[in-house]
Amino acid sequence: MRITMVKKVLADGQDCRKCREVHERLEKGGYLGRIDRTLIADERNPASTGWMIAAQYGVDSAPFFVVRFDDGSEKVYTVFMSFLHEVLEQRGETPPDSPEVLAELARRDDLDFL
Repeated sequence: MRITMVKKVLADGQDCRKCREVHERLEKGGYLGRIDRTLIADERNPASTGWMIAAQYGVDSAPFFVVRFDDGSEKVYTVFMSFLHEVLEQRGETPPDSPEVLAELARRDDLDFL
């Protein structure tokens, strides 16, 4: 599986609010490493790769995710929570740097000192 995130950069050079929030959620959840590439839809450059991908898939909101599965099929996610549940959490795995795993490792380390 290959995951592409497309985010929007505003005319002032900052990521859009929703893109910042989604990035923070990916980071806090330990999922950022699962994103294979990030493309930018830059308001200052209508020919940027992110805009071309958005046009190709008919998407008019950001951020969005394009998931290419091993069988070659693709699915576009414009709703982050759907993407999170259907793709990132699909295997039922807890990311290795999630708060739950880190807390468990800290608890184990405490036990080792006893």
